[in-house]
Amino acid sequence: MAPILGLIAGPILDMAGKIFDRVIPDKAAAEKAKLDFAATMQAQEFQLALEQIKVNLEEAKSTNWFIAGWRPFVGWVGASGFAYATVLEPILRFLATVVFDYQGAFPSLDIGLLLTTLGGLLGLGTMRTVEKVKGGESNR
Repeated sequence: MAPILGLIAGPILDMAGKIFDRVIPDKAAAEKAKLDFAATMQAQEFQLALEQIKVNLEEAKSTNWFIAGWRPFVGWVGASGFAYATVLEPILRFLATVVFDYQGAFPSLDIGLLLTTLGGLLGLGTMRTVEKVKGGESNR
């Protein structure tokens, strides 16, 4: 939820600033109202982010595979998709063309989406590894 608020916060602040400029004739009071509104928006976004972190911590504590197993699932699906797109499919296409004279198309994956997902997972994994090495949190 917080990233969505982050995306719309800029336009909301711009619109609110224009409204404050029209409604409040005093420039100093209008600027103060804009700053107060921006601070309130930022505090709400921060609170939403904290709540999401709490939910993530509770999910990570769970031993239930349905709740805690999505991260490994996404990792395995991403890794197998990447292996297919970069290793298996080119080798199979080569063998099918050379050995069986196959000229048809092979199924292809959206490699952009695949790399975006894997990059995010690898980045989060790296951040967690650095956190463990530095001893920032107990190694669960």
